[in-house]
Amino acid sequence: MKRNRVPFFRPDLSDTEVEEVVATLRSGWLTTGPRAKRFEREFAAAVGASHAVAVNSCTAALHLAVEALGLQAGHGVLIPTMTFAATAEVVRYLGAIPILVDCDPVTLNIRIEDAARKLSDLRGGRLPGSIPPATRVVGVIPVHVGGLMIDTGALSAWARKQSLWVVEDAAHAFPAAWRPVIDAPWRRCGERTAEVSCFSFYANKTMTTGEGGMAVTADPALADRMRTMSLHGLSLDAWERYSGGKSWDYRIVAPGYKYNLTDIAAALGLAQLARAEEMRQKREAIARRYLQELSDIGEIELPPEDTNRIHSWHLFPIKLRLELLAIDRNQFLEELKEAGIGCSVHWRPLHLHPYYQETFGWRPADLPVASSLWERLVSLPIFPGMRDEELEFVVRVLHDLCVRHRKPAARISERGS
Repeated sequence: MKRNRVPFFRPDLSDTEVEEVVATLRSGWLTTGPRAKRFEREFAAAVGASHAVAVNSCTAALHLAVEALGLQAGHGVLIPTMTFAATAEVVRYLGAIPILVDCDPVTLNIRIEDAARKLSDLRGGRLPGSIPPATRVVGVIPVHVGGLMIDTGALSAWARKQSLWVVEDAAHAFPAAWRPVIDAPWRRCGERTAEVSCFSFYANKTMTTGEGGMAVTADPALADRMRTMSLHGLSLDAWERYSGGKSWDYRIVAPGYKYNLTDIAAALGLAQLARAEEMRQKREAIARRYLQELSDIGEIELPPEDTNRIHSWHLFPIKLRLELLAIDRNQFLEELKEAGIGCSVHWRPLHLHPYYQETFGWRPADLPVASSLWERLVSLPIFPGMRDEELEFVVRVLHDLCVRHRKPAARISERGS
């Protein structure tokens, strides 16, 4: 198997991470315990949240959040079609119905105008036939695609008017922040930007625990419910029972799940958390070089910048201007891979997957922006330890690819100018 000259990502791990994990292994306490508790406290402080619950994935955090908010079978939840499987599948876990919403053509984030349109279409019986018009929509789960936050103020105001709760899928958005206008105070993602904000610490995120996630909230009742349900619905966890602080006894208060984060993972997270902003800044520096060095390629549309956002730059997604190229996105990807560059697509929209088409009857025409846009998307490598020569190689290959596959009319136009 050919090894990539430039991988899609490479974890940024220092000796401190290794030492923290080794110390945990030697402590004799490996599962959820003192380090997981400390990780919760320090992460909550980092995002300005009152409560944090450490779990084994962002998917688990999302599932716990919607369960704690009382999502029931038959309810509807507004979900961006431009997202990963997890955002919608947690709704299905509880028998609820994802109401898919189109994306903004520039940012790829959920489009509030289309969310409002989908509510109207639902009430008018104009959504796919498998979605009952009487479906009661109770919430919305926005996604900050690539780490560029949506306008959380506008979304929250709209959701309140519609009596909807908001759960943030912030898998890409740590550390990230938002403000409505220049000179307004920054609000960190997770700092009362939703009823619950859910973060991912998967291997390629800004900080990692290998696998892991966190749910944060300002509501103590939601935090208590998520914590209880994260470990079988028990009234006490193992650390509380065996550390000498509480009774050995416990009660099952609900049929919960097995979503707890281990102390081994939390040890890695604590070390990474201390370096998170440093690693974000490294990602940002790479993004700025891409923006500068790819700006002269007419066949590529670059991701947007916004002075009112602190971008985590989890992804660097470009859009191909296919009308200027003689090849499609898939061939473009293949040639990048053949050159040794790791790349991906974020994402095939949910409504173009068999499950959502066959179960609910979604069609490409129901979400036209995402249906068209995803065929142009390519995510380039971006990670804190990316070397100068790696970035320069990616830029050079992109230039060469676009020149080689430029449509003849585009070449003639270029010579004429």
